[in-house]
Parts: sequence; structure tokens; C-alpha cells
Amino acid sequence: MYDWSGIYFQKVVEAPKNWQALGYTAFMSAAATGRFIGDWLVNKYGVKRMLQAFGCFIAAGLCIATSLPYLVPATIGFVLTGLGVSCIIPLTMKLAGQSSGTQTPGQAIASVSTVAPACAGLAFASWASRIPHIKAQLHLNEAQLGSILFALPVGLMTSLPLAGYFVSRLGSKRVMLTAAIVYPSVLVLIGLANSAWVLALVLFFFGLWSNLFNIAMNTQAVGVEALYGRSVLASFHGLWSLAGFTGAAIGTFMVSQQIVPFTHFCIILALAVALVLLSYQRTLRKDTGSNKEQPMFAKPDKEILKLGLVAFGSMVCEGTMFDWSGVYFQAVVKAPVALTTLGYVAFMGTMAGGRFLADYMVTRFGVKNILQVSGIIITTGLLIAVLFPFLMPATLGFLLVGIGVSSVVPLVYSLAGRSKTMLPGVALAAVSTIGFLGFLIGPPLIGFIAQLSSLRWSFTVIAVLGLATTFMAAQVKSD
Repeated sequence: MYDWSGIYFQKVVEAPKNWQALGYTAFMSAAATGRFIGDWLVNKYGVKRMLQAFGCFIAAGLCIATSLPYLVPATIGFVLTGLGVSCIIPLTMKLAGQSSGTQTPGQAIASVSTVAPACAGLAFASWASRIPHIKAQLHLNEAQLGSILFALPVGLMTSLPLAGYFVSRLGSKRVMLTAAIVYPSVLVLIGLANSAWVLALVLFFFGLWSNLFNIAMNTQAVGVEALYGRSVLASFHGLWSLAGFTGAAIGTFMVSQQIVPFTHFCIILALAVALVLLSYQRTLRKDTGSNKEQPMFAKPDKEILKLGLVAFGSMVCEGTMFDWSGVYFQAVVKAPVALTTLGYVAFMGTMAGGRFLADYMVTRFGVKNILQVSGIIITTGLLIAVLFPFLMPATLGFLLVGIGVSSVVPLVYSLAGRSKTMLPGVALAAVSTIGFLGFLIGPPLIGFIAQLSSLRWSFTVIAVLGLATTFMAAQVKSD
């Protein structure tokens, strides 16, 4: 905000010269006002709840400014961002000053181990935001793009026998830190792909390291949750979504400035390396359940399979949003070029906000109820986008899809991490692999169906698969 708000209003919003400082002024005024009322809000609602709310304000504000880059909406977005950041630093400094004798080991570790979800979300969202550009650059049709995207689930399947073994054998910390560097490095190679075959090969390794990274960081998160003694896993995934939203916003800016994917991805790699260097010394050293006698290789029991199928139904829809939302807004909604990422940004914004609220909702309504409602919301959102393929209704539909998918994966992972028959890393590998098959098979399926009929029919099929989350959740044991 300090350094780039004026440039954003100049280059993206294209504000008149006399109004280019409006965003900065709006941000600073809201930040100052927020700090005056911050103490009253904290006394009334509590520190944790206000920190979560401020995070949602930041996400919503940036979402508005990037998805609607016009003078009034962008100004409103900067006002919300100012309100969001206003009290976070004072509150965290206050908590740090009170930490002696009160901070639990879980709180100390969680303060930095969340960097891994941030790296993962930033890398994947950066790839997703440039798919329309790469598709056009390589002159691919929908079926060709779908075939190439299938390299991702192949890479994931290859990592299936490796992820649980390496995490259980080497520990999640070592695998997570290695993947945090390698994963965004492979992203850079995507930017160098000059043919369909090269892109498919690089995406294979992108999928492989994606799953290794995913299993390792979720094993860390399960360990932190055990130290907390209550549900916090959704907040970890909320940070992934917030990073994903940030990656989408960065991608939108890069596209608007006509910056090539290779340069874009190099910047993301540099950010990931910086985050790892700042956090690697304070990650969880010993995994939960590492002293158990369960075998490293075990056949998943029925409960693990059920959890995997719940994740599958949700992640089919999530993968569709990541890879095809931009194409859908371009080809079906016929959005202006500057707004082709609107659906993706809307989806990421509500997914991030929903995950920060999920732990509270689960405590109040229960895991099973939240999972069942989530499936209904996913299907409703997709059907709105299909039946009303215009800018505002489609955006509303994608907002609902983001809300629907936000809680499913964190809750499923949390339940899998408490398995009584498998080590946490192995259980998470099994559930994650089934779920990520949906995440990665969904996009190629979209391409094939679109080539045979249309993108609208493709999204209709995905909406039906999303409803499977509701039916499978009814079979899950939540205790």
C-alpha cells in the first residue's frame, strides 16, 4: 500500500492525475481510524476474533480492488484494506509482549510453520492465474489443454507411494522445507515451456512435488493442532487460500502489465525462498504419533476411504476453479480482458475468508453438518454460473463455490490425522491422494467434455460431482 498504491491507481485503475493518490489516502485514513476504535472492538469481541476479522477485511479489500479496477470500487477496496491492517501489528506486538509464561509450544510453532501453506498457495495460484496466457501462447484448444493438465494427476499418483514413506521416515520438517524450495522452482520451469510436450513433462513434476509438499505441511499442521488441543487446521488452510488469493492478485497485475510468465514465476520463487529462510528454524521437529507402532505402509480402512471420497467431491470443484475459471469467464461469460480473472479472484477471496471462520463454525454446528451444507453450497454456486452466464451472476456463483469448498479439506485432514489405525503422515497421504485426484482429474475432464459439447455442460457435470460431498459426509464418523 505504501509503495504501490499510487502506481496501481495510475497503471491499473487509470485514475486521472489529480486522483492517483486517492487509494493511498483512503488506505491511510481507514488505517488511522481503525486504530482509534481497535481497543474498543478487542474488548468487546476478543483478540483472536478481531485478528480473523481483520484478515477477512484485507482479503475482501484486495479482492474488490483487483477484480473491479475502477475508481470507486478500488477506493472502497483500499479502505477495507486499511481497516484490516489497522490493528494487526498493535495486537500481535501486544501478544508478543505478554507471551512469557503464557504462550504454548503450539502457538510458538504455529506462528511460523504457517509459512509453508503460504508458499504452496502462492505457487499454485500463480500457475493457475497464467493458464489462459499459456494456453494462447502454445495455441492449445480445450481438449489439448485438458490432456496436458492430466500430467498433474499422473505426477501426483507417482508420489503416492513416496509421500507417506518419506514423511514417516525422514520427518515432515525435512520434507516440507525441501519441497518449499523445489515446488516453486518447478513453477519457474513452467514459464520456460515452449511446447505442449515440455509443458506436460514439467507439470508432471509440479504435481509430484505438490503432493509431497501437501502431505508434509499438513502433517506439521496436525502436530500443531495436537499441541493446541483444539481445531486450528482450517486456519492453516485459510492461509493457503489467502496466499492463493494474493497469488491471483499478483497474477492479475502481471497480466495487466504484460509481464511474461517466466519473470512472474521467478518473482514467486524469490518470495518462497525468502519465506523459508525466515521460518525454517521454528518448524515442528517431531511429528504427532511418531512413537506409534503402526506400519508405514497400511491399507486404508473404510473411514479413511470415506474421508478421501468427501475430499474428492470437493476438490474436483476446487481444481475446476483453479484451472478453468479464467477460461470460463473468457469463453462463456465473455468478460472484458481486464476482468477474465474476476471469477477466480472471487472464488479465492471467499475460500480464504471461509477457512478463517471454519473452526468457529465447526465448534458451533459440528463437523458433519458443515460438510453436508458445504456440498449443497458448492453445487448451488456452480449451477448459478451455468444457468446465468453473465458477469455478475457468474461472479456470485463462484463466490458461493469458494464458501462451499473452504471448510471441506481442512476438516477431512483433521479427522484423518486422528486415525487410530495409521500414522498421521500415512493417513494424510491416503486421504490427500484420493482428494487430489479429484483436484487434478477434474480439469482434464472439463476439457474433454467441453470439446465434445460445451464448457457450460462441463461445469454442470462438476456441479453434480460436488453434491457427492453432501452424500458422503453423511457416512463419516466425526468423533
